[in-house]
Amino acid sequence: MIDSGFLDQLGRFGLVVNKRVTSSYSGPRRSVAFGRGVTFKDHRIYAPGDDFRAIDWKVFARTDDLYIKTYEEERSLNVHIIMDASNSMNFGKPISKFDYAAMIGVGFAYLAMKENEKFQFSTFSEDLEVFQPRRGMSQLASMISYLNNMKTKGFSKLQDALLQYKRLIGSRSMLIITSDFLYPMDEIKAAFECLGNHEIKIIQVLDSVEKDLNLSGDFNLKDSESGDKMRTYISNKLRMDYQKLLEDHTARIQNECNNLGMEFHQITTDVPIFDTFYRILE
Repeated sequence: MIDSGFLDQLGRFGLVVNKRVTSSYSGPRRSVAFGRGVTFKDHRIYAPGDDFRAIDWKVFARTDDLYIKTYEEERSLNVHIIMDASNSMNFGKPISKFDYAAMIGVGFAYLAMKENEKFQFSTFSEDLEVFQPRRGMSQLASMISYLNNMKTKGFSKLQDALLQYKRLIGSRSMLIITSDFLYPMDEIKAAFECLGNHEIKIIQVLDSVEKDLNLSGDFNLKDSESGDKMRTYISNKLRMDYQKLLEDHTARIQNECNNLGMEFHQITTDVPIFDTFYRILE
């Protein structure tokens, strides 16, 4: 549930984030405000003081000369917020993964609105539900009302949802995708690879219990999506094996995002929501 306390803080948060983002530097070029994208324009010869991260190493490999990529600012950038609403996202106390992801989505929608950018939000589980992009408070209010009244359901079809959603993306956009991403890696890889060249933030939302498994003893476990049940004893060894499997899975997601030029963030719902925003936007 997105409560009034969170909404009351959005105005103050917007001012703090704007100050923090626009005062950051990357080499000699001031970073742009939220909602502005850049597209490749040309190359120029590297000069002392330039950001070495802008060097085009492919050109260097062919010519032995250092060139950097230059970019031009895009004046409009649609923001797409895509949220996993399957049953597994209903896990967690005192706040569920879905409610936490919903606050992330509303926060990004608010930042887009402050820049007078269009934002579009969608949810997916077995089906994709899309809401058309608009500007202004009416769209934000509709988004909040919808999310507060929504119930998670079914199981996630990530690849199908993103393949379907890809057809709705026009010009270069920012995509915010939130999920627990507890799916087979081949499905995640195929889903990410279909999205194309956009500014994409992949945000894995986990509850601290499922991340650390700080439990011990006998438990009857139920898969929230399939309904399958299992009785198990959680020992120290099982906990360590579980943590290793989750860490390996997360590392593979991170690596796939790095290969595709996407940002990856793993967050847990016990972290204050505004601390999470600062980390994502830093």
